[in-house]
Amino acid sequence: MKQIIIFLLLIIAVLIGYGKYNDYKRYNSPEIDYKTDTKIDIQYHNQAFLMSYYEAIDNLNSYVKLQWTANAIDVRAPENDHLDTKLAVNEYAKKLANVHFYEAVLENSNLLKSKGLSNQEIKYLEQTGITIDEFQQKSTFESIKKLFTPEVKLYNGEKNAIIFEVQKRLVALGDSIQIDGVYRIETFNSIKKFEEKNGLMPDGYLDSLTLEYLFK
Repeated sequence: MKQIIIFLLLIIAVLIGYGKYNDYKRYNSPEIDYKTDTKIDIQYHNQAFLMSYYEAIDNLNSYVKLQWTANAIDVRAPENDHLDTKLAVNEYAKKLANVHFYEAVLENSNLLKSKGLSNQEIKYLEQTGITIDEFQQKSTFESIKKLFTPEVKLYNGEKNAIIFEVQKRLVALGDSIQIDGVYRIETFNSIKKFEEKNGLMPDGYLDSLTLEYLFK
């Protein structure tokens, strides 16, 4: 009988010890801290925004630890649906969503920089709400306007940068002409078709109004 009691006590001790070990392991596990594979822009133009992102992560981690140590609630993997657990999980979801919001902005900035945009250009995109395609069209149009002078020759057989960019834009709008920067009859006809479609004078020649319609 004595041996049975000792055996039962040993089992109870092992179970208690295992439970305590699991509690310790869960609380001190390095996996408790939020981690992400998202590639963010650490040189973001608004450093205060970047700092808020790091603060949001610290806030999230602190909340996870607090709920576990104070209330024995694992908000990442709740074990019950009690009211206090639901409230804690909902609050955790809000904090996590806040982190994801910051990440989305910083990830987008990193992506735009990989496409050659500067901090100032990214700031402009965010302030105006235009897309990168619209921004690039606007930039191309502004560049072409600077080149588009009376001295520029735009006749059959002529080859220059303006014609090349116009051909690219015509193809992007659905045409299938060759993009080589040479003003051939197919380019002439494509411009003419575009002018007809947009209510412009269909003469097949480039002018400032046709360029504006092409790149707006």
